Amino acid sequence: MTAKDANHGPMWAIVIKSLVFTIATVTATGILATTIRNSSAGEAQNYTAIFKDATSVNRGDDVRMSGVKVGTVTDVSITDNRLAKVSFTIRKGMRVDSGSVIQIKFRNLVGQRYLAVEQPPLSGTGTDIQPASATTGESRVKPGHTFGVDETRPALDLTVLFNGFRPLLRMLNPDDVNKLSEQIIAVFQGEDATVDGLLQSTASLTSTLAEKDQVIGELITSLGGVMTTVNDRSDQLDTTLVAMQQLVTGLSQDRASIGESIEGMGDLTMKVSGLLTDIRQPLRKSIEHVGVLSANLDKHSTEVDNFLTKLPVKLDRIGRIGSYGSWLNFYLCSMDGRIPMPEGFMGDIGVQPVAGRCR
Repeated sequence: MTAKDANHGPMWAIVIKSLVFTIATVTATGILATTIRNSSAGEAQNYTAIFKDATSVNRGDDVRMSGVKVGTVTDVSITDNRLAKVSFTIRKGMRVDSGSVIQIKFRNLVGQRYLAVEQPPLSGTGTDIQPASATTGESRVKPGHTFGVDETRPALDLTVLFNGFRPLLRMLNPDDVNKLSEQIIAVFQGEDATVDGLLQSTASLTSTLAEKDQVIGELITSLGGVMTTVNDRSDQLDTTLVAMQQLVTGLSQDRASIGESIEGMGDLTMKVSGLLTDIRQPLRKSIEHVGVLSANLDKHSTEVDNFLTKLPVKLDRIGRIGSYGSWLNFYLCSMDGRIPMPEGFMGDIGVQPVAGRCR
């Protein structure tokens, strides 16, 4: 007699269903755990890459080849105090050709990265990149190989990219800027935006720049003239800059003396102000008396003119009298007088000039 469940049929069917459900759940859980661990199945081989910049590369990030995950980043450290050393694995059996380049790329817009193994182009396609491993003569890169700085490429710096667009975006209408930004974001997100829309926005930008080509040309021409003038007078500019530097250095060294001089000028100003206050009233009276003196001189202008006319002659003669020393020389050239005589009349007394100076 077979046991049955009133609601689900025979017991053996329930056991089989439960077993199938358990196996499916465990399998799905294992797959989910493997996905969360971001690990690769199978035996792996270790490699190392040296980058100038490995920002946001973390342990557990993908290593991809042609878009397919082939390994995992195992460690990120610093080497030579300025370079990033990234250790990673690649599944055994995956061919890594000589001349391959390890490049950091964006995994998503959140900022996660992954390592992309860029295989060298096929023979005859040509390339400008010639890593060191391409010149060793080996067709494959051996496990444990270290990719040098010349064999790696850091991630694209979006800040530098968008800063490069800044001068162009400033010349656009705000609505055009928003449309162009939306198209760029949509392309990166993989949404409904198309490359055609992006090209249309770029064409609008190009048209705007073309409309302003005359202004841009004049600006460049003016800048060329300015730079030519500066270049022609580079020696004078250098001399001016050196002289200014010496002047500033001298002022800096004499700042204490300059400060004291400014304080002294302040004290002098205060004292001069007090002096002017004290002499203001006497000066006013002196000016009034100068007016009276001027009126008197004008009233006797004839006498003043006569005095000034004869003054040089008189000063010349007075100079002769005192020309022998600090005294004045006087000579008696003639004398005239009358004295009483015994005969009862007055006699004449006279001395006639005999010296040549009296003639």
